Amino acid sequence: QVQLVESGGGLVQPGGSLRLSCLASGSFFSIDIMGWYRQVPGKQRLPVAIITKGGTISYSDSVKGRFTISRDSAKNAVDLQLNSLKPEDTAVYYCNANWRRDVATLPRTSWGQGTQVTVDS
Repeated sequence: QVQLVESGGGLVQPGGSLRLSCLASGSFFSIDIMGWYRQVPGKQRLPVAIITKGGTISYSDSVKGRFTISRDSAKNAVDLQLNSLKPEDTAVYYCNANWRRDVATLPRTSWGQGTQVTVDS
């Protein structure tokens, strides 16, 4: 099983910045994809940014040019730099990992506990 622990959320004014970090631990063969999702009350959890083991990155249209995802595969960590924050970025942000227990098994998914990001003046 893979456990994910997030840190770095908080309250920031519009236009400000935050950096979210996520560290994976546990027993696994590989972590294929890591990413960040966000969810507001009553709405679906949606992808924000993902990065593959090979370094391929994708962003949701709403955060392109403002957020940057990075990954340290040696440390099993993924960060999300949030710049030019807007009130509509307010949400609980969840770290996600798709991982394999061994080379022959299907990938599994783990989620972090979530960290609140609030953008408000």
